[in-house]
Amino acid sequence: MNTYQTLLVSTLFSSALLFSATSHAIELPQLQQRWAEIKYQQTGKQQESAYQALLTEASAARAEHANDANYLIWEGIIRSTYAGAVGGLSALSEVKAARKLFEQAIELDANALDGSAYTSLGSLYYQVPGWPVGFGSDKKAREYLLKGLAVNPNGIDANYFYGDFLLQQKDYQAAIAAFEKALAAPDRPGREQADLGRRQEIMQALSLAQQKAK
Repeated sequence: MNTYQTLLVSTLFSSALLFSATSHAIELPQLQQRWAEIKYQQTGKQQESAYQALLTEASAARAEHANDANYLIWEGIIRSTYAGAVGGLSALSEVKAARKLFEQAIELDANALDGSAYTSLGSLYYQVPGWPVGFGSDKKAREYLLKGLAVNPNGIDANYFYGDFLLQQKDYQAAIAAFEKALAAPDRPGREQADLGRRQEIMQALSLAQQKAK
């Protein structure tokens, strides 16, 4: 083997090693953990940049697990929370993409991640502006949030988002009941940071609902 052939084989071997090292997308627990770190530990431009980087990884993971509803859901969650961090009309394309991902996940497996696609879709419908700006709909929000609760009646997220919707609807007593149920939800193994951050959000929302109910 001459010098050129040796160099070529060495280059191809190195490229193969690099591809092997980088071709495996991030797995679901890593996506979940990284999302919680970004959502609850970072703010401002740093948070936006971190979400953008995580979105790239989430899209690659979803492509690698094309028929797995779990990865569709998590890319949708990351896109929607990124949209919330960015805000304004520029976020609309992200929430539209998230809605599509949740709908696709429901078609694949409506019960995936304890019905998280229903809950996440419902949360979009009450947080996004209505026509002509966006696709928001209180009717659809209630429908999907209740479907999420039907799948996971004791879940922290299912009850939190339903409570938050009821709070916006000024149904304060019902919101209080939903928040209290969310606080009583069992811990999720491996989701400790997310649970801690969510419970802080729930306590703030519960306090507001109690003030409004007086």
